[in-house]
Amino acid sequence: MSEKTYKIGKLAKLTGLTPRTIRYYDELGLLKTKSRTQGGQRIYSDRDLVYIKRIMELKALSFSLEEIKSIIMLGADDESGEKRRSVLLSNYRRKKEEAERKKYLIEEEISELDWHIKQLEKAGNSFKDCPGSLCLNCAFKTGCSFTER
Repeated sequence: MSEKTYKIGKLAKLTGLTPRTIRYYDELGLLKTKSRTQGGQRIYSDRDLVYIKRIMELKALSFSLEEIKSIIMLGADDESGEKRRSVLLSNYRRKKEEAERKKYLIEEEISELDWHIKQLEKAGNSFKDCPGSLCLNCAFKTGCSFTER
């Protein structure tokens, strides 16, 4: 069975990318196809479709196009796929650590916002006096940046 081929418009519809993005990926060397029609239009294969879907997956995981290209370029001298597997594994672990750090910072920000929400909800009509005379008896003085220490 022969491999399907696609013109850029069809490939764009299958992937949800624009033709311009596909051309850009091609220019960067992320796609392997070199086939063209007699009129000069690019012809893409099922293999290109797989590569584009892989690129999209890696981009969704915050990989840069440069990182993706370096992984794809390993394929030239990596018949077994072991180099690419090893690099991907290392990169996935690094991205996971970065995501966990971001998650921690987001959770800290959420906690801080929650504290402010609770403070404002309890302040009621006395809000305009904050951080004035109410500071001494404020239930939030342990977390408030306006209180004197």
